[in-house]
Amino acid sequence: MELGLFSLSLAVKDISKSKTFYEALGFEAMPSCGSIEDKWLMMKNGSTMIGLFEGMFEDNIMTFNPNDVRALQANLVEQGLALEVPVKGDSGPGHLIVKDPDGNAIMFDQF
Repeated sequence: MELGLFSLSLAVKDISKSKTFYEALGFEAMPSCGSIEDKWLMMKNGSTMIGLFEGMFEDNIMTFNPNDVRALQANLVEQGLALEVPVKGDSGPGHLIVKDPDGNAIMFDQF
């Protein structure tokens, strides 16, 4: 099962301060992947990606970007995993969320 590109989605309190902090670590905002005004943005340092999200969710989330989130969902259900948030709709962009045994959220987001 191919999970796709991995990033860590961080729930931040002040996206401007967080952006400045991660820029000091060498991260750069990715063009056309969110903005300060939208209260979310993706940043990259080499092959490492993080997302900064202000007010969108309470906890940090591991995120994967599969090619086909619906096929992945079918595979997860077949293996008996409970879905916290199933994919909505039959085509196009979508996401699903599962939690590991310790309550860590894992999002699979196809855009």
